[in-house]
Amino acid sequence: MILLFLTVAAVLIALCIMTGGTDTTPTASGDNIREGYINVTGGRVWFRAVGTQSAGTPLLVLHGGPGVPHDYLEPLEALADERPVIFYDQLGCGNSDQPDDPSLWTVERYVVEVGEVRDALGLRRVHLLGQSWGGALATAYMLSADPEGVESLILSAPLLDANRWAADQRANLAAFPEEMQEAVREAESTGNFDSPEYQEAMGAYYARHVCRLDPWPECMNRAFERMALPVYLHMWGPSEFTCTGTLRTFNVTDRLDEISVPVLFTCGEYDEASPASMAYFQGLVPGSELVVFEGASHGHHLEETDAYLATVREFMRRTEAP
Repeated sequence: MILLFLTVAAVLIALCIMTGGTDTTPTASGDNIREGYINVTGGRVWFRAVGTQSAGTPLLVLHGGPGVPHDYLEPLEALADERPVIFYDQLGCGNSDQPDDPSLWTVERYVVEVGEVRDALGLRRVHLLGQSWGGALATAYMLSADPEGVESLILSAPLLDANRWAADQRANLAAFPEEMQEAVREAESTGNFDSPEYQEAMGAYYARHVCRLDPWPECMNRAFERMALPVYLHMWGPSEFTCTGTLRTFNVTDRLDEISVPVLFTCGEYDEASPASMAYFQGLVPGSELVVFEGASHGHHLEETDAYLATVREFMRRTEAP
């Protein structure tokens, strides 16, 4: 996910079939950076490829939300010294088209979109990195009919079971003062997510479990300024603690043992995706690995950037070694 909901006050296409390529004129280009648009089912998505001349297997990055654009994952560009790193804004958010068509906001269509992006950019071999909701998307893609060419899967604080995710948030919330818990219950029962009490409660929650840096990095703030709230509301729901959207039945735990590529799980000690949940998921994927970053949270790639990048870099190198 990121599954980050900063409250309504804070973050306040016609269907087309993929034509199989990038837009004829990229928005920017250079020796190491290429940007442009890709035709996908439902519209166009914007991409950014960094390190296009690098030799290693490309890394395709799937952002969270649903509806939070790629910006907060920009530190991963540092991996482009060894391989191309490709970001894209999923349909409905960021620089991509934002059609007014809720029927497009499904896991199945986003899975198709991953394949369309790979085809358009010629990513025959690829590492997949999914953060939060992006981890759900990466996993669903791997369990789809044709994930050929994926060399490894990096799941950073992934959503793999919607009920377990919501339960983890409720458990986190229970550790806060009663007045904060009551503010959340009141907002959910009345639908008034603009109340000062709710916003104060959420500020405290995010500071502990979403990103523990103070202030937040500019790339994180920018991502939430551009958050596609309609996509989040439709797919998840009114708050981190209650799922009423199309993801409410999402659960891939009974199929995790089907994944045959190397898998790396990461999370923070105080993550929304709890270390206990990540250890449970790891146990369902034969041969997978788990790294928990002490003192960090859901944004552990921002809080412990050097350690996170070193972990991901070493994992990809090892999977390519044979």
